[in-house]
Amino acid sequence: MASGPTYRVPFRRRREGKTNYRKRLRLLLSGEPRMVVRKSNRYIRAQLILAAPEGDKTVADANSAELAKFGWEFSKKNTPAAYLTGLLLGKRALRKGFKHAILDMGLHTPSQGCRIYAALKGAVDAGLEVPHDPSIFPAEERIRGEHIAEFMHVEIVERFEEVKKRIEEEGA
Repeated sequence: MASGPTYRVPFRRRREGKTNYRKRLRLLLSGEPRMVVRKSNRYIRAQLILAAPEGDKTVADANSAELAKFGWEFSKKNTPAAYLTGLLLGKRALRKGFKHAILDMGLHTPSQGCRIYAALKGAVDAGLEVPHDPSIFPAEERIRGEHIAEFMHVEIVERFEEVKKRIEEEGA
């Protein structure tokens, strides 16, 4: 007869569906800073994170809620806001001396043209070097918000260009 339990309970974050530990280990073993992009129901958050034995350290951070300081008055969760958030993160990371990163999109399903890839394009346009395939980026019209402008009848494209210019000038 067998003795002892035969079932091992997975880690809590795996049970809750929050962490894929195999994917995380591969990202950490690369030794590169991780560009972590997360989306919620209201905002897009992009962070540059370094792994350390005592815990991860965030070295640069950008949240789409900050776009209001630059004059963005539209939704903070759409594709143009994701691009601008990535651009903001890229500028902050370069100012702190980081030039390379790898994308960590967590448990989000990768699909061509999604908001996570819009944030990646913003960081790449800022000058951050992140390995990627250019075919995954959203179309330029979607990044600028033209699809929103024709549907909502708002001047989002002009505002997008103004905010992008302010982020590039001020660099955060």
